[in-house]
Amino acid sequence: MSSQTLQLITSHRGVSFFAADRVDVALGRLAVRTRRLSGGLREGVMLVELVAGDTKVLVLPDRGLGIWKIMAGGVELGWQSPVHGPVNPRFVPLSEPSGLGWLDGFDELVARCGLVSNGAPDFDASGRLLHGLHGRIANLPAHHLDVTLDEAAGTITLTGAVDETRFLFQSLRMTTSLTLHADRHRVSWTDIVKNISDRPTTVQMLYHVNFGPPLLGPGSELVATVEELAPRDAAAVSDVPTWSRYVSPQAGRGEQVHFARLKPAADGIATALLVGPDARNAASLSWRADTLPCFSLWKNQGGLADGYVTGLEPGTNYPNPRSFEESQGRVVPLAPGASVRFDLAIEHFSAPAIDAERRRVTGAVAPVPTIHPQPKAGWSHS
Repeated sequence: MSSQTLQLITSHRGVSFFAADRVDVALGRLAVRTRRLSGGLREGVMLVELVAGDTKVLVLPDRGLGIWKIMAGGVELGWQSPVHGPVNPRFVPLSEPSGLGWLDGFDELVARCGLVSNGAPDFDASGRLLHGLHGRIANLPAHHLDVTLDEAAGTITLTGAVDETRFLFQSLRMTTSLTLHADRHRVSWTDIVKNISDRPTTVQMLYHVNFGPPLLGPGSELVATVEELAPRDAAAVSDVPTWSRYVSPQAGRGEQVHFARLKPAADGIATALLVGPDARNAASLSWRADTLPCFSLWKNQGGLADGYVTGLEPGTNYPNPRSFEESQGRVVPLAPGASVRFDLAIEHFSAPAIDAERRRVTGAVAPVPTIHPQPKAGWSHS
């Protein structure tokens, strides 16, 4: 058995830029393929396909190394956005005065939000946009990308780097390592965000992890050990009694969002498990709660054509305007050269393994959660 490392993207000061647009390499049960997409808003987007056993992951280096889809055990994890992506970032108007231009490119399973700001649009007293919705990192390209196939270990690992820099403002680098396992329907990754400036700074990060059908449907359930939960705003108040359950698509129904704190397991890992409507398939999202202490649950149960989807969103903060979150102390300070680490994983489960995972997530003695019927002061901006 052997291992092989492929350089897919390299660009450093004084070194020629190159990207391996056409790669097709297999090693036992492992494979990596790359291509450039064409046509419409996809024009020029690089797609990296990673395969380990019967798990496949589609990664988007041009979109902040986001995960477009995961196929595991014959089930596609992701959602059907009315935006037909993946969208080339040049078609995403991040500086649009409304602050909502980010939505023009949104259709990934995993979209990172940050690094300077990760929440709702933020405006100054005169109405000038300071920070657009969910920040810039999901629309910035990787400048480094390697893939290692290790046949003996049965793993394939992608490593990459994306910079979010602006002269005289910030210099941040996100380095990612993502791993698939040939014998398990699990995709894990570590992001390390480093301040590469000589000045101190602050960062935010939120992982917008989005599921639609077949995992989402009437009767789907979110299983998590909640310590405290509150609706984000008045629109979510009516959903508080049923926050963990989902209904059929309803044309015209607005989004509802809940903010929460989850109790991690003894190893410091928090988990949210989405169980499908027939309880035959489920997917878990796990993360280290020390660096991602806040959890947002986004329920968008409108019509199928308009994007019937739920978002499981661990973050350093709640996705309010950055100025509000900063006033609440929910930004991460980074001295020059300092870094912060985020560890996450998505895993697919089939029946009967779902019951065992449900018991593992809830634990032997689950805490009695504090459920607020109205938005909580200090958590919600309005």
